Amino acid sequence: MKEWFKKKMHWQAAKKVINTIEQAGFEAYIVGGAVRDYYLKKENNDVDIATSALPEEVQAIFTHTIDVGIAHGTVLVLDFGEPIEVTTYRTESGYSDHRRPDAVHFVRNLKEDLKRRDFTMNAMALSKSGDYIDYYNGRQHIDNKVICAVGEPLQRFEEDALRMLRAVRFASQLQFSIEHQTLQAIHQKASTISYISIERIQVELSKIFTSKHTQMGIEYIENTSLSNYLPGKFNHHSWTKFYSEDRQVGWAYFCLVNESDLSLLSAYRCSNKDKLFTKGVLGAYECLLNEISPIDLLRYDLSVLETACQFAKWQNNVLPFSFDDLVYRKSALPIQHVSELAISGRDLMEWSSEKRGAWIKRTLDAAILAVLNREVENDKQQLKEWFHAFHDEG
Repeated sequence: MKEWFKKKMHWQAAKKVINTIEQAGFEAYIVGGAVRDYYLKKENNDVDIATSALPEEVQAIFTHTIDVGIAHGTVLVLDFGEPIEVTTYRTESGYSDHRRPDAVHFVRNLKEDLKRRDFTMNAMALSKSGDYIDYYNGRQHIDNKVICAVGEPLQRFEEDALRMLRAVRFASQLQFSIEHQTLQAIHQKASTISYISIERIQVELSKIFTSKHTQMGIEYIENTSLSNYLPGKFNHHSWTKFYSEDRQVGWAYFCLVNESDLSLLSAYRCSNKDKLFTKGVLGAYECLLNEISPIDLLRYDLSVLETACQFAKWQNNVLPFSFDDLVYRKSALPIQHVSELAISGRDLMEWSSEKRGAWIKRTLDAAILAVLNREVENDKQQLKEWFHAFHDEG
């Protein structure tokens, strides 16, 4: 493990930053999620440092720094090839928006700094030599696979309501349980999640959707009453078989189990790309449950069709064909995309005396269908003859 610690570029840079700070007479330690993941033997290159040096003292020690959050004590150090965030030990007070402190006070004591953090597993520090500073039993809680708030849980969630959803997210990622008092505090403070911006909530839900144990996270959201204050319905029974590392798949499935309610993507401020993907997958899923046609196979990309097949599996719907069957049938189509049609609207205008109008799209759609059904070859001259026959019939 320590060999990995030595080799990673961010960790090497962090060690050099710590050395430099210590040579200047101050303390410095690696803190936060990197320490937790180091103990769990998981990779994490997001290495942050906490120090007894004040921000202006950090700036004086290093040659290349950027003020990324100096009001909160954070300076970005660039001296050793990798950007390393260095933050002064601090305490915080007053959380009127249930998210950010109203006041930050710099201190020289590491224990006071770690005391303000969310969970014990995130409240450890690591020296440059790999020794742990663990005032709040973080390693013991990790060994017991339990998520426990630092100090008084109600106070931690009063300070930052997003921490409640973070607890759920860590549980679903690590398959940890949430400690009883911490869980009870989430029950009591669940309504305060409404103070948190929907964009931040979306990020946490995306991480739950892409975790190894999504159903556990959904069940915690249900059982803590967080679900009462979030858009959509959270029913863990619908997530029994679900697993995906793609957040878009997670959001599409969330819409599906909410009666294909696409408005949820707007409620959570998801991107237009998310909306387009979800609309396609839900459309393909409906086609799969009915008789999928050649035009359906042409309309949907393989990635969309594969996701729709997964949805059927997760919803316990047995399809009369496999995804491999769909791949074969799609590859056997005369064309793979509408853009491959040998004629365009301009051709139709040249072949007809009619003015531009909706008839062009109707005719092109009919031409695509004729090609897919092998009624005509995808050849411009043959399609021209087909068009005149089709036009005369119309």
